[in-house]
Amino acid sequence: MAKLTNKICVVTGGARGIGRGICEAFTREGAQVVLTDINVDEGQSAAREIGCEFIELDVREEAHWDRLAEAHPVIDVLVNNAGITGFEASPGPHDPENASLADWHAVHAVNTDGTFLGCRYALKAMKGQGTGSIINMSSRSGLVGIPGAAAYAASKAAIRNHSKSVALYAAQHGWAIRCNSVHPAAVLTPMWETLLGDGPDLEERKAAMVKDTPLKRFGTIEEVAELCVYLASDDSAYMTGSELTLDGGLLAGSAASPGD
Repeated sequence: MAKLTNKICVVTGGARGIGRGICEAFTREGAQVVLTDINVDEGQSAAREIGCEFIELDVREEAHWDRLAEAHPVIDVLVNNAGITGFEASPGPHDPENASLADWHAVHAVNTDGTFLGCRYALKAMKGQGTGSIINMSSRSGLVGIPGAAAYAASKAAIRNHSKSVALYAAQHGWAIRCNSVHPAAVLTPMWETLLGDGPDLEERKAAMVKDTPLKRFGTIEEVAELCVYLASDDSAYMTGSELTLDGGLLAGSAASPGD
């Protein structure tokens, strides 16, 4: 039986990568999916291929969220997936000593402000029925320091903490509105494929990128999407304020060598 039948699910940053994978998984599980993205052409194309609705949304803009609320005043699930690393628009530096304030603000405007605005929208869109699930895409980088991407790491840590505040706020009001954060490590998305290239030594370079990961591989979009299906469904009805990591064992410590 489909796990999300008749649930209205909004996904931000749904045009590509993890966001698109979530939209596809939710649709397969019977949800009424609203794919949102700042990129109109890619978003419309993805929505047509998946068979869901598309709405343009710049998560930084309060007016865009207001427009989404007019179109969908009541929802069951929100996935705050839209995010940037900061390297998309600026080569950096992004370290704590040399990063510019403008680059810092740019990352937080999308990741931190966007998640705040999304949670605020979701609470208002869910409280009437008293139930719902908010899923915030954080990162392993929100749990550890990343010297070369200070703004990104700080923003993902903020998402982790805000998720707990939202969860407690909803519980204080007696609402069964849950809020959890997801923390992927290296997931093989189009961003990584661009960085890795496609030369004859591709597999060697991929192995080098995950050599410190106990499971010795990248995560997949599908694995993240399936976790989001669980969090969106009634199967996770007793889970709120939690953080779920998909990191191949990185945060568990060093993997022991065979025979040790």
